[in-house]
Amino acid sequence: MTVFRMKPLIFDIKRYAINDGPGIRITVFFKGCPLSCKWCHNPESISPKAQKMYDISKCIACNLCVEACELNACTLTKNGIVTDTAICKVCGKCEEACPTKATEISGKIINEDNLMEIIEKETLLMDKSNGGVTFSGGEPLMHHEFLLSILEKCKTQGIHTCIDTTGFAKKEILLKIAKKTDCFLYDLKLMDSDKHKEYTGVPNELILSNLQELAKADVNIQIRIPLIESVNDDIDNITKTAKFIRELQNKSIEVNILPYHNIAEKKYEKLGDTYKEGTMSEPDSKKIEEIIKVFKLFGIEAKI
Repeated sequence: MTVFRMKPLIFDIKRYAINDGPGIRITVFFKGCPLSCKWCHNPESISPKAQKMYDISKCIACNLCVEACELNACTLTKNGIVTDTAICKVCGKCEEACPTKATEISGKIINEDNLMEIIEKETLLMDKSNGGVTFSGGEPLMHHEFLLSILEKCKTQGIHTCIDTTGFAKKEILLKIAKKTDCFLYDLKLMDSDKHKEYTGVPNELILSNLQELAKADVNIQIRIPLIESVNDDIDNITKTAKFIRELQNKSIEVNILPYHNIAEKKYEKLGDTYKEGTMSEPDSKKIEEIIKVFKLFGIEAKI
């Protein structure tokens, strides 16, 4: 497990978010994740480093990015702009020169004071809707020192906070963050550790034990289950998941099911990668209803 001491990069800030915790929220997305889920809908979040993203559909072949690159890393070809990643320093000058935003740099440093200014501007909507700020990613716990400082500032301002996490972090870090956080959105993907590693790159023992410890803390928890056909929608996995959740020492836990989608395919293209969907797909409505019934048998209300 890697803990980064470098200044965290933020790749997106989403305002008026309604699916990242209670009320209307502002969601801050950190770069860097210890998992590499095959269905990840934010592939730009996996690397903790800044990355260049290029959208050929927006490119007007003006050549301005090529002229702006002092390292001659960019070349205009019949297939659009090609970047020599061996010499590109991701300095952002091509992004600045691009008039159509065909070229963008994912991941920028925003210091604590500037980030708090951005968050505080949304407090009117937060107050009216009982919302707040959600820190997501990637994995925000990879940058726990920065995160703790921001959480303390939010607490001083009376701003409700959520952490959207994979749970793959040192237990002491998780529990330290929990003392400063109002709510956790906690991913629970697969109960079989070998299969979890196959699809996410890491085993799940730490994730499960951390959830057990977090459930003992005085914090709200929303468990999020990304539901993918042929990966984790089988009744055996769902039954084991429901049993595990029922035995947690926190009876106020909510369970949210997130059916699979492949809307991130375009993002992979922008990163110069290919989205490998394979047999992954969204379970049909009948299967989802069956899964909800399994949770209900264990006294758990699961929501889509």
